[in-house]
Amino acid sequence: MSSDQTLNPETLPEQPERATLEGKNKFLGFWFFLGGETVLFASLFGTYLALNNATNDGPGAEELFGLELVFIMTMLLLTSSLTSVYAMYHMKNNSFSKMQLWLGITVLLGLGFLGCELYEFYHYIHGEGFTLRSSAFGSAFYTLVGFHGGHVTFGLLWIVTLMVRNAKRGLNLYNAPKFYIASLYWHFIDVVWVFIFTVVYLMGVI
Repeated sequence: MSSDQTLNPETLPEQPERATLEGKNKFLGFWFFLGGETVLFASLFGTYLALNNATNDGPGAEELFGLELVFIMTMLLLTSSLTSVYAMYHMKNNSFSKMQLWLGITVLLGLGFLGCELYEFYHYIHGEGFTLRSSAFGSAFYTLVGFHGGHVTFGLLWIVTLMVRNAKRGLNLYNAPKFYIASLYWHFIDVVWVFIFTVVYLMGVI
């Protein structure tokens, strides 16, 4: 089958994202990539835990963090993970329009998360005077949380690019693995945020 040939219910494999050798190779490469990302985030978490009390007589986690906004951010990101699951469900059922719809909802939820995070940073910097240079704690916090925010931005750009580029092509064996891997990447981002929510915010307040 040509890579540009749109799939239909009669020719759609059970797992279109793994139906070709190229698709399987994409999965293998992606898991190597996630391994490196996991090590990188583990290093950032370790650095944060080592420096979270080095406040340089400035505000610490208990004085800064409020769980209301962070809870909203968490719900937005976890819900976006669910909508991406719906998108992949419709991909496997060869409903390209519904897949695009749920991916669009995923992008909107991700943008909502980023908006909340930018507001949080703005409040800390201009309202509390808590910046990257305030202390070692500040450097560790902004590096860890900001690095995750950068990954969210990259994930949104990845999904939007796939949606726009394939809007008129439909679903085929060439782009199905790309959509599926982008969805897996989005789940990885959500899992990392759960650890950030627990280690940075919950442990910081408690």
